[in-house]
Amino acid sequence: MNLQPGIFLKSTALLNDTNFESAIIYIAEINHKGALGFIINRSYNRFLNELEEFKNVAPVPLYDGGPVDEEHLFFLHRRPEIISEGEFVNNGIYLGGNFKQAIAAVKDEKISTADIKIFVGYCGWDKDELEAEIAEGSWQINENELDLFS
Repeated sequence: MNLQPGIFLKSTALLNDTNFESAIIYIAEINHKGALGFIINRSYNRFLNELEEFKNVAPVPLYDGGPVDEEHLFFLHRRPEIISEGEFVNNGIYLGGNFKQAIAAVKDEKISTADIKIFVGYCGWDKDELEAEIAEGSWQINENELDLFS
Protein backbone atom coordinates (compact mmCIF):
# COMPACT_ATOMS: atom_id res chain seq x y z
CA MET A 1 0.00 0.00 0.00
CA ASN A 2 1.43 3.35 -1.02
CA LEU A 3 -0.17 6.03 1.16
CA GLN A 4 0.38 9.68 0.35
CA PRO A 5 0.04 12.82 2.48
CA GLY A 6 -3.25 14.64 2.01
CA ILE A 7 -5.60 11.68 2.35
CA PHE A 8 -8.53 11.47 4.73
CA LEU A 9 -9.22 8.40 6.85
CA LYS A 10 -12.42 7.48 8.66
CA SER A 11 -12.35 5.16 11.64
CA THR A 12 -14.43 1.99 11.42
CA ALA A 13 -16.16 -0.10 14.07
CA LEU A 14 -13.19 -2.50 13.93
CA LEU A 15 -10.87 0.08 15.48
CA ASN A 16 -10.65 -0.75 19.16
CA ASP A 17 -9.59 2.67 20.47
CA THR A 18 -12.02 5.19 21.97
CA ASN A 19 -9.63 8.05 21.06
CA PHE A 20 -10.68 7.60 17.45
CA GLU A 21 -14.39 6.81 17.70
CA SER A 22 -16.12 8.41 14.66
CA ALA A 23 -12.89 10.23 13.84
CA ILE A 24 -11.92 11.63 10.47
CA ILE A 25 -8.15 11.99 10.18
CA TYR A 26 -6.20 14.15 7.74
CA ILE A 27 -2.80 12.59 7.06
CA ALA A 28 -0.30 15.45 6.86
CA GLU A 29 3.00 13.58 6.70
CA ILE A 30 4.23 10.13 5.74
CA ASN A 31 7.92 9.26 5.77
CA HIS A 32 10.38 6.47 6.62
CA LYS A 33 9.57 6.85 10.33
CA GLY A 34 5.78 6.61 10.04
CA ALA A 35 2.78 8.91 9.64
CA LEU A 36 1.38 12.03 11.28
CA GLY A 37 -2.18 13.27 11.09
CA PHE A 38 -4.89 15.25 12.83
CA ILE A 39 -8.47 14.53 13.83
CA ILE A 40 -10.34 17.19 11.89
CA ASN A 41 -13.90 16.66 13.10
CA ARG A 42 -13.49 17.07 16.84
CA SER A 43 -13.57 20.51 18.44
CA TYR A 44 -11.44 21.22 21.47
CA ASN A 45 -13.20 22.70 24.49
CA ARG A 46 -11.48 26.09 24.19
CA PHE A 47 -10.74 28.84 21.68
CA LEU A 48 -7.26 30.17 20.93
CA ASN A 49 -7.91 33.48 22.73
CA GLU A 50 -8.76 31.58 25.92
CA LEU A 51 -5.12 30.55 26.24
CA GLU A 52 -3.23 33.18 28.24
CA GLU A 53 -0.48 33.85 25.71
CA PHE A 54 -3.04 34.40 22.92
CA LYS A 55 -5.62 36.46 24.83
CA ASN A 56 -5.38 39.34 22.33
CA VAL A 57 -6.14 37.16 19.30
CA ALA A 58 -9.51 36.51 17.68
CA PRO A 59 -11.58 33.62 19.07
CA VAL A 60 -10.29 31.01 16.62
CA PRO A 61 -11.60 27.53 17.38
CA LEU A 62 -9.12 24.87 18.44
CA TYR A 63 -9.44 21.23 17.42
CA ASP A 64 -8.54 18.06 19.28
CA GLY A 65 -5.86 16.85 16.88
CA GLY A 66 -5.17 13.59 18.64
CA PRO A 67 -3.82 11.91 21.74
CA VAL A 68 -0.11 12.59 21.12
CA ASP A 69 1.67 15.70 22.51
CA GLU A 70 -1.46 17.42 23.78
CA GLU A 71 0.71 20.10 25.41
CA HIS A 72 1.46 21.77 22.05
CA LEU A 73 -0.39 23.48 19.23
CA PHE A 74 -0.02 22.37 15.62
CA PHE A 75 -1.59 23.88 12.54
CA LEU A 76 -2.48 23.37 8.91
CA HIS A 77 -2.98 26.28 6.55
CA ARG A 78 -3.26 27.32 2.92
CA ARG A 79 -1.55 30.71 3.01
CA PRO A 80 2.20 30.16 2.36
CA GLU A 81 2.52 33.74 1.13
CA ILE A 82 1.72 34.91 4.69
CA ILE A 83 3.11 32.02 6.79
CA SER A 84 6.62 30.97 5.83
CA GLU A 85 8.46 27.72 6.55
CA GLY A 86 5.43 25.42 6.22
CA GLU A 87 5.81 21.96 4.70
CA PHE A 88 3.72 21.42 1.57
CA VAL A 89 1.34 18.50 2.11
CA ASN A 90 -0.99 18.30 -0.91
CA ASN A 91 -3.66 20.33 -2.74
CA GLY A 92 -2.46 23.71 -1.46
CA ILE A 93 -2.32 22.61 2.20
CA TYR A 94 0.76 23.27 4.37
CA LEU A 95 1.78 21.73 7.67
CA GLY A 96 3.03 24.20 10.27
CA GLY A 97 5.44 26.98 9.57
CA ASN A 98 6.31 30.17 11.38
CA PHE A 99 3.80 30.19 14.24
CA LYS A 100 4.48 33.83 15.16
CA GLN A 101 3.57 34.85 11.60
CA ALA A 102 0.43 32.71 11.77
CA ILE A 103 -0.71 34.29 15.04
CA ALA A 104 0.07 37.80 13.78
CA ALA A 105 -1.94 37.12 10.61
CA VAL A 106 -4.90 35.89 12.68
CA LYS A 107 -4.63 38.91 14.99
CA ASP A 108 -4.46 41.34 12.03
CA GLU A 109 -7.35 39.49 10.31
CA LYS A 110 -5.17 38.72 7.27
CA ILE A 111 -6.07 35.08 7.70
CA SER A 112 -9.30 33.47 8.89
CA THR A 113 -10.57 30.05 9.85
CA ALA A 114 -11.16 29.51 6.12
CA ASP A 115 -7.36 29.29 5.78
CA ILE A 116 -6.00 27.90 9.06
CA LYS A 117 -6.91 25.09 11.44
CA ILE A 118 -5.17 24.86 14.82
CA PHE A 119 -4.92 21.58 16.72
CA VAL A 120 -4.08 20.56 20.27
CA GLY A 121 -2.07 17.36 19.84
CA TYR A 122 -1.76 15.05 16.86
CA CYS A 123 -2.07 11.42 15.79
CA GLY A 124 1.07 9.43 15.10
CA TRP A 125 1.92 6.00 13.76
CA ASP A 126 5.26 4.22 13.60
CA LYS A 127 6.61 2.88 10.30
CA ASP A 128 4.06 0.55 8.63
CA GLU A 129 1.67 0.78 11.61
CA LEU A 130 -0.97 2.86 9.80
CA GLU A 131 -0.80 0.64 6.72
CA ALA A 132 -1.38 -2.41 8.95
CA GLU A 133 -4.38 -0.75 10.61
CA ILE A 134 -5.87 0.07 7.20
CA ALA A 135 -5.24 -3.49 5.99
CA GLU A 136 -7.02 -4.93 9.05
CA GLY A 137 -10.03 -2.68 8.37
CA SER A 138 -9.67 -0.22 11.26
CA TRP A 139 -9.47 2.76 8.89
CA GLN A 140 -11.24 3.43 5.63
CA ILE A 141 -9.65 5.75 3.08
CA ASN A 142 -12.20 8.43 2.25
CA GLU A 143 -12.35 8.71 -1.53
CA ASN A 144 -14.45 11.91 -1.39
CA GLU A 145 -12.71 15.26 -1.37
CA LEU A 146 -13.36 16.87 2.02
CA ASP A 147 -12.95 20.55 2.85
CA LEU A 148 -10.39 20.63 5.62
CA PHE A 149 -11.29 24.19 6.64
CA SER A 150 -15.07 23.99 6.76
